[in-house]
Amino acid sequence: MSSVSKDFIFEFLDCLDEGIHIVNAQGITVFYNRVASVLDGMDIDEVMGVHVLEAFPSLTQKTSTLLKVLQTGVSIGEQQQAYMNRKGKRVLTVNRTIPLHVQGKVVGAAEISRDITQVKELSDQVIHLQEQIHEPNRHLSCKHQHFYRFTDIVTQNRNMLAEIDKAKRAAQTKSPVLVVGETGTGKELFVQSIHSASKRVSGPFIVQNCAAIPATLLEGILFGTVKGAFTGAEDRPGLFELADGGTLFLDEIQAMPVGLQAKLLRVLEDGGVRRVGDTRFRSVDIRIIVATNEDPSNSIREGKLRRDLYYRIHVVGLHLPPLRERKDDIDCLTRYFFRKLKAELNSPVESVSPEVFDAFSSYDWPGNVRELAHTLEGALNLATEHELTLAHLPQHFHKIPNAGKLLFTGDLAGKSLKEVVKEVEKQFIEQAMSETKGNVLKAAKRLGIPRQTLQYKLKKIGWV
Repeated sequence: MSSVSKDFIFEFLDCLDEGIHIVNAQGITVFYNRVASVLDGMDIDEVMGVHVLEAFPSLTQKTSTLLKVLQTGVSIGEQQQAYMNRKGKRVLTVNRTIPLHVQGKVVGAAEISRDITQVKELSDQVIHLQEQIHEPNRHLSCKHQHFYRFTDIVTQNRNMLAEIDKAKRAAQTKSPVLVVGETGTGKELFVQSIHSASKRVSGPFIVQNCAAIPATLLEGILFGTVKGAFTGAEDRPGLFELADGGTLFLDEIQAMPVGLQAKLLRVLEDGGVRRVGDTRFRSVDIRIIVATNEDPSNSIREGKLRRDLYYRIHVVGLHLPPLRERKDDIDCLTRYFFRKLKAELNSPVESVSPEVFDAFSSYDWPGNVRELAHTLEGALNLATEHELTLAHLPQHFHKIPNAGKLLFTGDLAGKSLKEVVKEVEKQFIEQAMSETKGNVLKAAKRLGIPRQTLQYKLKKIGWV
């Protein structure tokens, strides 16, 4: 490798957010980036060109992961490490150490360190707060907390009503429940309603989003830890123990590492947990509810969700349809959120114009009910008149007014379906081009297609 290429690579490595420490076959540091320098509290000059054990005298031949990998040639997976750096700051990192080979020979080793100190501190604070809330001798009972109830779910859609009936029956059991639905469809609304309608309503209700915590911390948060389990570990209960007697809701279950899913399955089968690093079995009496915003069959096929865990948690399955499949709910949801938000925001708006209802009905709502609520909130913050109109809505609601009401103006006689579709498409394109005064980019946005696609179609219909 030329010196230019080497400098280029080292400059790139120095820009990464992870700490990078590379040694040669003799254990001498040949690269040490700025992030590693900050983590260890060492100047780069103190480490470069120096043997690992000389730069870090607290390490030994056995405890240094870099030297161990040099000796064995085997990678060491992600491991937590807590230590005090040279400046007296306690640092928690996740390290991965790999051997470097040239023509099959180990010529060095690299360690990649990711600082998770702040994330760990925040997760510890969350668990500490959970411990305080659910401490057995607490003065305030959990039953005084406000949870959503089934009566809070606004719908007249037949499929949603069927899922509510199913959830009400599930609330009277202790079986696991899997709630499937896109983001914003109201999964937690259902979960809280199940808890509040169950016999566990006076017990803890604990929520953990599996995608919000790094995989290396999630195991300890869920199952707890014992002192000595890993460097810096403390005796601490996990969320399973804290939820004893109540409900534990695990959201985005497909984001949980597959290895951890196997341990979750064991907990469900055994009815208890073993803290990380402990042999003692602790029985827990909890109701597990899990949710996913992805199709479980896709998650299983992509290897993100274990098939055996899916069958164990899918004892009761609730499938919440997206808002685009329950258009009959848009009007009642709009009126509900309008009344609710108008009171909260003290808005002068007294009514919603018909054109807003039309725009809402023709929109697909990729963000579902949550997007509808936020759209109305934003509009009410902007409106100063007595009526909410299309002008108060985001720009994407302005495309092709009354597009859903466009009728085919040609003669159907003797025409095939293909010919009719072609003619309707032509009318849509001509209408969009007319309304945007020939601006191809704006017309494409209104039609919801790429500009290049519209240009191609304009050529086909002979638009000049």
